[in-house]
Parts: sequence; C-alpha cells; structure tokens
Amino acid sequence: MSTEIKYFTPSEAKKTLPLVKKIVKDILSTAKEIKLLAEESEGDVQNDPQFIKLINEVNSFLKELEEIGCFFKDVNFSIGLVDFPSVIDNKEVYLCWRSDEEDILYYHDIDAGYMGRKLIPPQYFID
Repeated sequence: MSTEIKYFTPSEAKKTLPLVKKIVKDILSTAKEIKLLAEESEGDVQNDPQFIKLINEVNSFLKELEEIGCFFKDVNFSIGLVDFPSVIDNKEVYLCWRSDEEDILYYHDIDAGYMGRKLIPPQYFID
C-alpha cells in the first residue's frame, strides 16, 4: 500500500496549525512525563505499565500528525518541530514550524533540514 504525499501551500498549512499546535503540545507534554518516569525509575521502565501507556499515547499523537499530512521531526521531543510537504519554485521542500513560533514562515530543502531554513517567499501565501 503506497501512501500519497499531501502537499501543502503555506496557506493550507496555516489552516491546520491550530490542530497541529494542540497535538504537538500533547506530544511534548507526554514526552516530558516519559522522561520524568525514566529518571525516577533510573531508566528501568521497559515493563512499566505507565511507561507503555505513555509511549502508546505519543505514537497515537504522531499518527494523528501523519494523518493530517505533516511529520514530527523533533527527535529529542524538546522543541516540537513539524514539517509539511510543499512545493516552492517547482521543488519539493518542507514548510517548517516550531512549537514556539506563532506561524509557519519558513521552509527548507528536503535534505537540508532545520539548519537550512529560509523565509517562505511572500507570493506563496496567495491562494
């Protein structure tokens, strides 16, 4: 089964942002609980029912983002980084948003990552 990629215009991505913000907030909050539980248990949490429940919750939130068409890219679960597939200047890119940003203003080449972020050209905000 192949999954079709949804490409967002910046305006379309912005429309999903209220829901994405809520899901990312849930991810970061739950990840914080997981980290605290792991610290309290000195890392021995593999069979802890609460740990398993929290991991399942995070996986569920990640799946919600994927169903919207975007991807959680914050491997440390600390800044809430989300990428939205898009096309700018006839090239596949990711619109890039961090949980501490009010809006989606940046994009980067698929292989550039967060450090390669550039401002989205204004003409791409027109529907």
